[in-house]
Amino acid sequence: MSGGEQDRTRLGHFLGPHGVRGGVKVYVLGDPGQLLALKRVYVEGRGWLRVTRAEPLSPGVALGLAGVTTREAAEDLRGLQVYAADDELPEPEEGVYYYHELRGLSVHGTSGEVLGEVTDALDGGRQDLLVVRHPGGESFVPLQAPYVVVELNDKGRPRAITLTADAPENLLGDPDPDRDD
Repeated sequence: MSGGEQDRTRLGHFLGPHGVRGGVKVYVLGDPGQLLALKRVYVEGRGWLRVTRAEPLSPGVALGLAGVTTREAAEDLRGLQVYAADDELPEPEEGVYYYHELRGLSVHGTSGEVLGEVTDALDGGRQDLLVVRHPGGESFVPLQAPYVVVELNDKGRPRAITLTADAPENLLGDPDPDRDD
């Protein structure tokens, strides 16, 4: 059973009550559909809670959770983060990847050389960002064409990240910090 933080993916956070019987509105990072199919969620500071109902709500999702039966109890969840066990998330559509699938991937240059490793993926609002640890420190890399290609394994899931020739030269920091321009 998944339990460690590395085995969970953050799906969003609670916005506040929905209705009078303990429903909770969730701001969802990414596709709200991933939350609708779950039988349980991990709530920051509360642990695993069984999902008793889930309905689409524009924007986001409204959840009913076991043990949360009043508007006041739902209000107490406001602002808390919501997670899912990685192995319980529904299979994403082709070309869509969960953040946990990108963590730990090596980042390669155009010649195949290893430049760094993805330590996290973040929702940057208009675009997803990879946090890449490299010899010069850490950098944010936009997860978008034409800068990045997600290399896939034989099952169609991510196995590595390659920066393309279109990526800005200093995307991972200045390769020669002692150089004066």
